[in-house]
Amino acid sequence: MGVRSRSAGGWGRGAGAGKGRRMISVSLWMICSSWLCWSANAQMKIPPETVQQWAVSYGKQILALSTKYSGSLLLQKKYKDIESTVKMEEVDGEELVKRFAEEMEGMLGRKMKSVKRLAEAAEDADLYHEFNATLQFDYYNSMTINSVDEEGNPVELGGEFPLEENEHFNKLAVNTQQSDIQVPTNVYNKDPNILNGVYMSEALNDVFLDNFQKDPTLTWQYFGSATGFFRLYPGIAWTPDENGVVTFDCRNRNWYIQAATSPKDIIIVVDISGSMKGLRLTIAKHTINTILDTLGENDFVNVIAYSDYVQYVEPCFKGTLVQADLDNREVTEIILINSINPLSPAAARGQGSLCNQAIMLITDGAMEDYEDVFQEFNWPERRVRVFTYLIGREVTFAQNVKWIACNNKGYYTHISTLADVQENVMEYLHVLSRPMVINHDHDIIWTEAYMDSVLFNTRAQSLLLMTTVAMPVFSKKKETLSHGILLGVVGTDVPLKELMRLAPRYKLGVHGYAFLNTNNGYILSHPDLRPLYKEGKKLKPKPNYNSLNDLMQPDVTIADEW
Repeated sequence: MGVRSRSAGGWGRGAGAGKGRRMISVSLWMICSSWLCWSANAQMKIPPETVQQWAVSYGKQILALSTKYSGSLLLQKKYKDIESTVKMEEVDGEELVKRFAEEMEGMLGRKMKSVKRLAEAAEDADLYHEFNATLQFDYYNSMTINSVDEEGNPVELGGEFPLEENEHFNKLAVNTQQSDIQVPTNVYNKDPNILNGVYMSEALNDVFLDNFQKDPTLTWQYFGSATGFFRLYPGIAWTPDENGVVTFDCRNRNWYIQAATSPKDIIIVVDISGSMKGLRLTIAKHTINTILDTLGENDFVNVIAYSDYVQYVEPCFKGTLVQADLDNREVTEIILINSINPLSPAAARGQGSLCNQAIMLITDGAMEDYEDVFQEFNWPERRVRVFTYLIGREVTFAQNVKWIACNNKGYYTHISTLADVQENVMEYLHVLSRPMVINHDHDIIWTEAYMDSVLFNTRAQSLLLMTTVAMPVFSKKKETLSHGILLGVVGTDVPLKELMRLAPRYKLGVHGYAFLNTNNGYILSHPDLRPLYKEGKKLKPKPNYNSLNDLMQPDVTIADEW
């Protein structure tokens, strides 16, 4: 949280600025005319009294113009009306910032309490729920609510679901009395795991309502299940993309991944030998991109390729783990022995996340198991987990690839098609979350600022900068404690404009402004932040809009649009 002074030269927009410019133009014309007349008659002797009359006349005209267009008389009258009650006070900037910070801390604290209540309710509901493989349960599916068939009957998982436009939720049609369920297109919406999870999480409806009553500034509250469904309050009608499908999967969202796992140090090792070509190489690239998409600002990464020699994708990152922000996540390609080495010194030097450490090996087969390498560098502690991804339909060397993962506290998966990538990559998150689940480390996380343009295809929502507070939900059943079962993640969104309302400009002075930074050094809010750009007549969010590079650029601000 900070406060800065803005140069007076930075202001001059709006209707008043246009009038001011016209007044200046008239004044300049008068000055130029007077100067030309004086120059033409410079050789004439002009009496001082005449010059004085010109000055008086000119001054009266300037005064009349400024009075007419500045509204100074009205301002003076208003000031005199309240002069007796107005007093000048010197503002202590440090105290002001502390007060803003305390108010924001209180507001964010209320959001965290709401999320904790959701997590506790979800865990208790699961504790007393017995899995029923034959469960039949109709729920409100956000894709089919209020839909009817040709005969006018509600479609399956549809039914009447009242929606009403709500100012608090950016004028979207919502149901503030009920949540509903979104299921990705690639997940069967009547799978027994989905039905049991939805049935169990019905208990969250009362908590959603209670939270909203206790804190009316709350916006979206939700539960993202590890099985793939997404319970959202208030309930909405979900809009598919232009192809009629719903690709949104809560498990891929940054808030879910950050809450489900601790910070990670990841080295991605990809085989680019002669056999890795065509479809295999395409699958390998997609696997790399999918892994990178699961990383955030609290994680560190490097990508290395190997064939007959080792090659770092980005030479500048050679031998170094870099923060997995959007600017650095375009890394790719390292040989096994070299990939273990960068992790160990990094921890010794206090670099990286200093938490989970893992190697992702992407290959179409391993001729040997490299036991001697692991024995020298990773055993017996096995501090570096190894996850292996066998690419292609051939499984000739699958045994060695599987052995590497299983003997280094990792996970082995076989990816034969592009469609297999997403689900198989996500498995590593479940493995890394197990220590947290077993220890019941309910860490609350806050995400970096992001554009809330995924959930709803509306102009208003696409212009909203958000941050999310989220918390993991674990199984408390005795029979699952040793397995570390992650049930999902609960969270709520916090519009940054709500935070900035706690630092109003009238408290900062005419040329003052407030800004917010994250602990990672990224900008949460700043009056000169440029998160959007125009493509034709459409506004689109920039891929990375939370750094200093996006300040003071001639693009589009949130304020411009609102």
